[in-house]
Amino acid sequence: MKEPDQNQRHSKANSQATQFAKFRLLCRPVAAVPAAAIASIVLAGCEPDPVQVGTFDYSAESLPAGTCKEGSRSGKPGISDDEVSANGLNFSVRTPANYDATIAHPMVMVYAPAGRSRFGTERMTGLTLAATSAGYIISYADHERMSPSTLPRMAEIPKQVAANWCVDDQRIYLTGHSDGGTAAMGLAFLEETRHLPGGIAPSATGIRGSDLVEYSCPDPLSVLVMHSREDSLFPGYGKETVEWWAACNQCSAEAKASGQTGCQTYSDCAPGTRTWYCEGNGAHGKWPEINSTILDFFANSETPGSKTAQPTPTASE
Repeated sequence: MKEPDQNQRHSKANSQATQFAKFRLLCRPVAAVPAAAIASIVLAGCEPDPVQVGTFDYSAESLPAGTCKEGSRSGKPGISDDEVSANGLNFSVRTPANYDATIAHPMVMVYAPAGRSRFGTERMTGLTLAATSAGYIISYADHERMSPSTLPRMAEIPKQVAANWCVDDQRIYLTGHSDGGTAAMGLAFLEETRHLPGGIAPSATGIRGSDLVEYSCPDPLSVLVMHSREDSLFPGYGKETVEWWAACNQCSAEAKASGQTGCQTYSDCAPGTRTWYCEGNGAHGKWPEINSTILDFFANSETPGSKTAQPTPTASE
């Protein structure tokens, strides 16, 4: 994909914050729910349900060789409901039940749609048991209203998780639905945060292909875009954005059916990079029922040029 020169990129915007404001407006139809309705949604999802985390077979599965010094991470195994980032964002963390704090784990960060708490998002996606059984640390954040300052603040959550739990910082994966999908995708292409993810799987995002044309491509990155063919709020947005990502990832122009139902894959992408589009059905608010596909996609993705786990160091390391 040929990138526009710097003058062209900035001709219609004076800053990334201004550019981001263009596509964040697309999220307003989701957020523009009567206050009483939002309150009832949030109240319904503000308390955690009983959570089951899986046991990971460290002997049968091989995680990358990165390690953390014994005692260098304060995060506890299992279920942590009430974490707060340094900038005041609420999030939860789940690890394998038999979490080994000396081994660098891949991480999945899940961002919430409008009106949902971290607990409501966990219920909606149903990712926790499968993710922790596969050796992931998974974190859920409360919804944050989209604004020019939101994404850099949201990027601090996976960084804080990696400082407190043993996380491979080359394998931090982002996903989310609607506003959460917008966050996951935005973090991957904005200059300030594009270094963070090792792959993304945004669902029902409110970003259009036309919103992306003014941005330069990030380094090649594995991307799984999920969107419903019946999404009447953001119709066709998924197909538009995956074409931009395919061009950035240096893939062939045409997608072909993959072995996964409803999914297409682009071939000849940059080494170590995969670009998929998975189209489901149902209304905008429905989470796609392809959790195993999402986790397998992350497990088989790698950040180009990076194959060795690199746990995030603490101040003492």
